[in-house]
Amino acid sequence: MENLKARILELKKKKNAVILAHYYQEADIQDIADYVGDSLGLSQEAMKVDADIILFAGVHFMAETAKILNPTKKVILPDLKAGCSLAESCPPDLFKKFIDRHPDHIVITYINCSAEIKALSDIVCTSSNAVKIVESVPKDQPIIFAPDKNLGKYIISKTGRDMLLWDGSCVVHEAFSLDKLIEVHKQHPNATIIAHPESETHILETASYIGSTAGMIEYVKTNPNTQFIVATEAGILHKMQQEVPHKILIPAPSKEDNTCACSECGYMKMNTLQKVYDCLLNESPAIDVPENIRKKALVPIERMLELSK
Repeated sequence: MENLKARILELKKKKNAVILAHYYQEADIQDIADYVGDSLGLSQEAMKVDADIILFAGVHFMAETAKILNPTKKVILPDLKAGCSLAESCPPDLFKKFIDRHPDHIVITYINCSAEIKALSDIVCTSSNAVKIVESVPKDQPIIFAPDKNLGKYIISKTGRDMLLWDGSCVVHEAFSLDKLIEVHKQHPNATIIAHPESETHILETASYIGSTAGMIEYVKTNPNTQFIVATEAGILHKMQQEVPHKILIPAPSKEDNTCACSECGYMKMNTLQKVYDCLLNESPAIDVPENIRKKALVPIERMLELSK
């Protein structure tokens, strides 16, 4: 394993490449990345890259976003099959019909969607800035929010805005079991529950803090408590534990009886160190976004980045 890591780092230097990784990637991939972050941080980082190649250790829509923001760079993804249940829950043809039925609505989309969906949007958001972006829209302006209905419901509860929601969701964040969560909390009564806003309302109602992956890490770092139950994809625990080695982090349990007693994204875990090496070596699979789609998708992403400053 260490030998493979060393070979990747050597190849990265030789190819003038950077590796961007999401917090949900396996620990070994996070350890060899130049930058590990959430969707907002990764977007901001992708825009700044001046290396020749961006290897995106994440899922397809993230690599697409990097290509939209930095089109002259070669963007590669270790496994093209690494998709996203949330992105797949919003097919462009159906979404186009949906927004055409509501021409007076502004369209805000969560970044977890395809380039085609972004191209149909007015503003893109991430879980870090979704509330801020919705609040930036005049109160009398009707809003369509897609594709995540759970994040949409959370934003409605925070802003009081009446948004029209697309019926999409993330299988990872809908996998948490409330009964098992209550049971785990009984075993760790002093633990603080923190959750990602893609989770269902009944999970969010138990949480003392709700926020993006980066927000959750920051909260655990600055909160005086020493025990936390973490309701998001289990990959975050690696970086979180590095930041707070003295604290106890407990993954929120999923409905399934699986080996990790947590919720993992099968798509995120499709990327492996070996695939990262092969991807760098062969400079493929490469991500391509048609220029007409890229230009249209760039506008709402740039609006988001401007509002996030």
